[in-house]
Amino acid sequence: MGKNRDKAEPEIQLENERIRVTRYYFSPGAETGFHEHFWDYVVVPQTDGELLLINEKGIEIKAELKEGISYYRKSGVRHNVINNGKKDLIFIEIEIKGTT
Repeated sequence: MGKNRDKAEPEIQLENERIRVTRYYFSPGAETGFHEHFWDYVVVPQTDGELLLINEKGIEIKAELKEGISYYRKSGVRHNVINNGKKDLIFIEIEIKGTT
């Protein structure tokens, strides 16, 4: 923590009263910054890669992403997401509104 990192580039592709679909592009070492998920969400990796997730207590967890292998998370997550690999990383995040 404490490093000056490039920011991940989010692009909202679709949003309505039920969902928000965001495409995230991370150069190597780029981060989202600390944020909280208010709705349940699904992540659909568009590339293989490794994430470094840091929670609000500073605990670090590494996670492997595989292109096309989706995963689901519940709301209430507060963390920073970092591209921990040496290549660009892209994923689609689908937030399901009203699931809190």
